[in-house]
Amino acid sequence: MARATVIYDADCGFCKFSLALLLTWDRRGAGRALHPLPLGTAEADRLLADLTPEPRNSSWHLVDESGRRNSAGAALAPALTLLPGGRGPAALVARMPCVTERGYRWVVDHRSLLGRFVPARARRWADRVIAAHGGPGA
Repeated sequence: MARATVIYDADCGFCKFSLALLLTWDRRGAGRALHPLPLGTAEADRLLADLTPEPRNSSWHLVDESGRRNSAGAALAPALTLLPGGRGPAALVARMPCVTERGYRWVVDHRSLLGRFVPARARRWADRVIAAHGGPGA
């Protein structure tokens, strides 16, 4: 059973590739910690109901089992804590919230450019990884 839901932009190739890297780290088998969920689905809309469309669609979101949500750069440390061996990197990221947020915003602002460096083969791999974790195509 997933311990957190990762809500992401399924129309963004770079976003899917990045999510697939994170999901690959989550190798717990049937008891995986992370469940991918595309923005715009009924479940994502329910989990993000308190957000207006702009903040809802401008970030990735991590929603844990208790319903607590972290978004953008603030979601990285909690996501890492759920992964095998992720507590150390999570502690480092948590110590630098401004840097993490600025880094996240830089990536978001340049994701179209960054996406050009993700080949079609890597995008197909990302789709398979996301599907294997219960995302679209599962």
